[in-house]
Amino acid sequence: MSSLQDWQEANQKYLMAELAVLQRRLERYIANLEDGKKEEEDNIEKRLEEAMRIRDELAKSLPGPCTLDAIAQILRLTSFERDLLLLCAGPELDFGFASLCSKANSGSNLGGSRLPSFALASVVLPEVHWSAFTPAGPLRRWHLIEMGDGDTLISSPLRVDERVLHYLLGIDYQDERLGALEPVAVPQDLPDSYRDLACLIEEAMQRSDRPAVQLLGNDSQAKRDVAAYACAKLGLRLYAISSEDIPLVLGDREKLAWLWEREAFLSCGVLLVDCEELEGQERTHAAHSLVEGLNSHVMIAARQPLRLKRRAGLSLEVASPRPSERQMIWQKALGPLADGLDGQLEALVDQFDLGQREIQAASAQATILGKHSDLGVSGDFYDLGDRLWDACRIQARPRLEELAQRIEPAATWEDLVLPESLLQILREIGVHLRQSSKVYESWGFGSKGSRGLGISALFAGDSGTGKTMAAEVLANDLKLDLYRIDLSQVVSKYIGETEKNLRKVFDAADRGGAILLFDEADALFGKRSEVKDSHDRYANIETSYLLQRMEEYRGLAILTTNMRSALDRAFLRRIRFVVQFPFPNGAERASIWERVFPSNTPQEGLDFEKLARLNVAGGNIRNIALYAAFLAAEDRSAVKMSHLVRAARVEYAKLERPLTEADIGGWT
Repeated sequence: MSSLQDWQEANQKYLMAELAVLQRRLERYIANLEDGKKEEEDNIEKRLEEAMRIRDELAKSLPGPCTLDAIAQILRLTSFERDLLLLCAGPELDFGFASLCSKANSGSNLGGSRLPSFALASVVLPEVHWSAFTPAGPLRRWHLIEMGDGDTLISSPLRVDERVLHYLLGIDYQDERLGALEPVAVPQDLPDSYRDLACLIEEAMQRSDRPAVQLLGNDSQAKRDVAAYACAKLGLRLYAISSEDIPLVLGDREKLAWLWEREAFLSCGVLLVDCEELEGQERTHAAHSLVEGLNSHVMIAARQPLRLKRRAGLSLEVASPRPSERQMIWQKALGPLADGLDGQLEALVDQFDLGQREIQAASAQATILGKHSDLGVSGDFYDLGDRLWDACRIQARPRLEELAQRIEPAATWEDLVLPESLLQILREIGVHLRQSSKVYESWGFGSKGSRGLGISALFAGDSGTGKTMAAEVLANDLKLDLYRIDLSQVVSKYIGETEKNLRKVFDAADRGGAILLFDEADALFGKRSEVKDSHDRYANIETSYLLQRMEEYRGLAILTTNMRSALDRAFLRRIRFVVQFPFPNGAERASIWERVFPSNTPQEGLDFEKLARLNVAGGNIRNIALYAAFLAAEDRSAVKMSHLVRAARVEYAKLERPLTEADIGGWT
């Protein structure tokens, strides 16, 4: 039998012994009501003394504190309140006890209820005091007992709360009315920097009377791990509730508060209020109200600190593990496999700002894929380094569904038709990304400040000249996720909303260094205007905020525009790479035509030199080729020049341009 089972059994024996003492007192009271004989009264007194002796003997042999004494000490119950709580638990624990209550109530003209009342307690238990029954007293303040309907207050039947009853029996479980709370698991191990934070929390909770500890940063799991670890060192349990689950109605919120406060006392719990997604005035007010009103330890997980007015607090930044710590986590997670990665592990550490749980998950995923090679790319096995890289991309993949679209890059360098000088600039963008960790950290450039370390590029040029394709090529070459930012969702007419949306984009993407593509950026990054009214002032604030985040972003941010002249010059000065995509000349258009058709597409009699006479950009060429492919598929034939003529007429009509004989003469 385990030590817990030993304690539970001993605790329940002691509880029943305490209950036996109350039974003897009830019997004595009933005998007095019935005007019993002297011999019978003496017998009851002897049985009471024997019950008290047995109780005292069991108390000495208890392997730990009994739950009845524990709850009395925690909630500061008087001896009368302690006995009254046990009296209310009696009918739930012993059928014979309920019968005694019924007899005692019948003799006292209390209706014969099988449940005790305050009137019954006042004549059966010693050291009676009226304050025990007031709403401010601990029995009713913490809802240890519930009062039913009665003719008078003192005659109302009393019942022990179910959660409290199970606690008295030594059965530990979470009150079902606190279903919105979830227990937070204690991590097996933590990086040294997180252990240091846990020690600060431990010290603050020991020195101060229930401080509000605010854990700030972007890694939600890391904040929970640090909080749970600190609580475990103090012998406390951590429970979390999302700010979205905090009731907006005051009455419901007050019920949640007292339920949790009681649970915190019973289970030695600490509440973590998760404010990661806290938005809106109502939600913010509800979170503040709950945190500042709780009479228990509380922690807050947030990106920005809550401004508390009535409660002292400690704010700590939970940053990502240091690169050296991430390296150790990887080595521990991979075990002997880490030795054969030959520098690939360092690349993972440099590129992906992952936490401990995410590193462990990525390692497990890559290992599983290695055991099942049929799950690899295109059914082929790929090495551990590639599997780990892909697993890290998934773990770091930002949650940007509302503000951005993830693009699966398929284009390669062979698909990109540009002058060699521009291709060289694009390749050097990749060099800056790959070597950023060495230059900024190992060589010390990052120690001079974070300003100007962000890698940004401006792709300018007419529509269809290859700007988006170039972003795809870079993402494909660097094996990074590419996100196209939906400006219609980012830019808001409401003051402060645009900055909030931009913060979401950069914070979410930062951990994996994803490539951010701001299409048609002049809509968001236009020239800062002269301040004539409040709208101009806030528009300039948005631009300034974006400049700041661009300079701090650890990944690559690409801006595309059809009108370079529309962009703010101050903004252009802070762009590291500016690539002007030219309109393709005849030779380049011919090269694009040669590459636009997939290898599986049947072709017949296509003359790429003649097709190059169409004075359109690469994007239009792709549209024409795709349209012609559908026409050919309908004709059940290969793609021919006749199909391309029809497709070209449609594309030129969209462009509102005439298709002349000089363009298509001699095609068919």
